[in-house]
This record gives sequence, C-alpha cells and structure tokens, in this order.
Amino acid sequence: MKSQDETLEEWCRLLLRAFELEDLQVDVNEVLSLAGVAAHSVVRPAAPLTTFIAGFAAGLASGSGQASDATSMKSALDVARTVSKAYSADAAGEDSALPAAGTSAGSPSPTGTSPTGTPGE
Repeated sequence: MKSQDETLEEWCRLLLRAFELEDLQVDVNEVLSLAGVAAHSVVRPAAPLTTFIAGFAAGLASGSGQASDATSMKSALDVARTVSKAYSADAAGEDSALPAAGTSAGSPSPTGTSPTGTPGE
C-alpha cells in the first residue's frame, strides 16, 4: 500500500502530465503548507482557493516571461502566505499591513512586478 506522500507525488505527476506540464517541478509540501496556513488563518475553504489563486498567479508570471517557473511559484506562494497571515492578524485586531504591490513577504519581487505577476498591475 502506498503512503500518502507517495500517492500525492503520483497524483501530482499525473495532473502535470494531463496538463502537458511534465517539466514543471512542484514542491507538494510547500503547496500543502500554504493550504494549511490559509485554512488556519482565514477559514478552511480558503485553502483550495488560496492555492488555486497562487498557482494561477505563478502561471501568469511564468507564462508571460516575467520570471522562471521556480521563481514565479516561490513568489506566489510567499505572497499568499504573507497575505493569509496578515488577514489572521487583522482579524485578531493586531497591527499588520498587507504587503504592498510589487513585494513578496515584505521584500521586492524578484521580477520587479506585482506579486500576482499579472501584467499591468
């Protein structure tokens, strides 16, 4: 019987193949970690929504040539994690600011673009 980690890695490879993205490297643990942060910082259903939007943003940045796949994914995951934590702090009444456009976790984006990687932002 396969472990959960083996099943997730196999599932990830299968999905990547289905989308013809076999060359893409996905850090399953980082994606799951982000999902956990979103679920605990916002509400549980925020987990899939957050990971989808982060993936979409990474795809836009990478597909437009703004950054490499790895850089786009890291930046998108970092921004989503930062925003999730800031949301939680804000909901708790703590003083925390969301990252400004063009920043990732409080530092400049590696591409100099918005954290979403969306052209024109």
